[in-house]
Amino acid sequence: MFGEAVQELRRSSALTQEDLAAKTGLSVRHLRDLEAGRIARPRPATMLLLADAFGLQGSRRDRFLAGAPTPPPSSGVPAQLPADGFGFVGREGALARLDEILARSVDQPTAMGLAIVSGTAGVGKTALAAHWAHRVAAHFPDGQLYVNLRGFDPGGVPLSPSTALAGFVNALAGPAARPSTGLDEQVARYRSLLAGRRVLVVLDNAGDADQVRPLLPGAPGCFVLVTSRHQFLGLVSVNGAHPVTLDVMSGAESRALLTRRLGAERVAAEPEAVDAILGASAGLPLALSVVAARAAIHSGFRLTDLAAHLRPEADRLDAFDGGEPVTDLRLVMSWSYRTLDPATAGLFRLLSVHPGPDFAVAAAASLAGITPARAHRHLTELTRAHLLNEHRPGRFTYHDLLRAYAAELTAVEDGEADRHAARTRLLDHYLGVAYAADELLYSQRDRLPIDPPGPGVAPVPLADRDAALAWFTDEHPVLLSALRLAADHGFDRHTCHLAWAITTYLNQRGYWEDWTGSLRAALSAAVRLADDRAEAYAHGVLGFAGIALHRYADAQRHLELAYDRYRRLDDLAGQARAELNLGWIRDQTGEPELALGHAREALRLHRQAGHVTGQAFALNAVGWSQGQLGDHHAAIESCQQALALFTSAENVLGQAITWGSLGQSHLQLDAFTDAVTCYGHAVRLRREIGHRRLEADALVSLGDAHLAAGDAPSARLAWQRARDILSSLGEADTGALDAKLAQPR
Repeated sequence: MFGEAVQELRRSSALTQEDLAAKTGLSVRHLRDLEAGRIARPRPATMLLLADAFGLQGSRRDRFLAGAPTPPPSSGVPAQLPADGFGFVGREGALARLDEILARSVDQPTAMGLAIVSGTAGVGKTALAAHWAHRVAAHFPDGQLYVNLRGFDPGGVPLSPSTALAGFVNALAGPAARPSTGLDEQVARYRSLLAGRRVLVVLDNAGDADQVRPLLPGAPGCFVLVTSRHQFLGLVSVNGAHPVTLDVMSGAESRALLTRRLGAERVAAEPEAVDAILGASAGLPLALSVVAARAAIHSGFRLTDLAAHLRPEADRLDAFDGGEPVTDLRLVMSWSYRTLDPATAGLFRLLSVHPGPDFAVAAAASLAGITPARAHRHLTELTRAHLLNEHRPGRFTYHDLLRAYAAELTAVEDGEADRHAARTRLLDHYLGVAYAADELLYSQRDRLPIDPPGPGVAPVPLADRDAALAWFTDEHPVLLSALRLAADHGFDRHTCHLAWAITTYLNQRGYWEDWTGSLRAALSAAVRLADDRAEAYAHGVLGFAGIALHRYADAQRHLELAYDRYRRLDDLAGQARAELNLGWIRDQTGEPELALGHAREALRLHRQAGHVTGQAFALNAVGWSQGQLGDHHAAIESCQQALALFTSAENVLGQAITWGSLGQSHLQLDAFTDAVTCYGHAVRLRREIGHRRLEADALVSLGDAHLAAGDAPSARLAWQRARDILSSLGEADTGALDAKLAQPR
């Protein structure tokens, strides 16, 4: 008996009845009656509380929860649950959530428990529902009802509530029961039969809330579990349903499922093939099960050969056709797609044009050439149908197999001209917002003009620098994908401009490989365009990036090519920028006299071009090189001139750099207080503009100045802050800084 099991577990746990009452919240009297067998049918919530109090897990927990007396199936005691699948693995989070909902249903003794498991096609909702229902069947001694409502079904005809009710009434009252004449009478009879009973009702594959509501019992002891591809916000808000969203399986869960189906030895023998199969299946249990079934049937096939058929190109979904409607992934997805209105379906198809990994409402609006308000309505509908996932507020994504399905649809239903127009609007959107954001990050930067966006492109208003930085942070991986999209489809002008628009952000945040990769794409596009100015700009920025990454030979080659093209264009400011950066190379390689020569030539060219900000950068470079040659008074004079020009132009980056140069000269003149002040300004301004690498450099120098002034604690604090920044940037070369921090206190 269940009471005997409780007593045995309590005693083996060295608990008194009072102890157990305190752990569970049950009364001592209730526990005494339970152990004495005076309570024949404990409530499900009571059983769960006891299982938790005893710390039962796994099969021990299942055996304990199955200990309540359950009458054998007979007339009036239905047991309709489908079989629990052998291959079920994982889903601990969803199972725990359902357990929690069941346990909490006792808090409202007059209310019926209701949970909705929703998720995309093929994600395993029915398998989860069947597995959980079998786990908790013992909590419902008066039976378990199950019906497939066929809301998403090969036949395309959902089961009517009347038909479902007829089946339930027959199961509860017996086939000889008097048939009801109308839906209202059926509902009343059904609820009367459930009154006073504890029954689990599983409503699988529901298409809409109208199918579900007539099937909800009125009895408080009952619990209803609904599965659907829709979220059913109405049932959640009006009927108090508890939503459980089932996402794709994790990598570990997918591997466990494949191992369960094929055996550990076969899976371990071909790890690379297994990784390829898991990646192609995108965490979708249906897709993975089809591949596993094919591998199980053809036990002599190598997994490597099976994985080779899961190709990412056209007809990718053919590999996930199990030979019948419910195992044909393409067909299963179509049951969701065909419920959409034409406009929402059109957006779903076009979203396959978006390169991912996710997108915001404005991008979707631009893609379709509609207003953001309309786009948001369509995206909401797609999310409710689990054809999209709103993984963050206002940001959407979907898994690779849904993307492949949408791509198949757009290839058939939309013309190439429509897709090209959608790509154009999308790239115009990202380019326009990126240029505006870059302007807010660094307004004084020299940049090439872009054409205004075409019609149908949604803007993104950015109020200030913080908003620009937040937008870049959100869109960083998307912008890199957009660059590849532009390059792959011949949008060379977009490729160039987009790469330049994200340069400031990538440089300041320390994304070095992304930065150089985007610039190489811009250079290739500029060459294809045969545009000397675009090519010169690309070479120049690549040279600048090469210096930042200590790739001096490569940087010099790009800068010399940039200088040559600027000279052919008679662009004095462009030549001056190249000269300035060539001087930076000489400074970094320990040749200050040559660096000073380049800086003075850059100053001459900028003055001739009338480029005030360029003159300020050149003056700072002159001052820095003078300091490296030991002429610190001249260095301070040059840098003060640079600082005045930068201040008048409101160029914060230039001010931040020049304060560092001034600090270095003051430090060499043993003017420690002035050095600390200068470096303090440099740190503050570099942090303000968000250039983390420059901030770290200034913090190292600030620490040196503090130490020279005899303030070792402040020095260590500055060095540690610099070390933290470099660590976050993934900088490996921190040996010199680590040596400073290792000095005795």
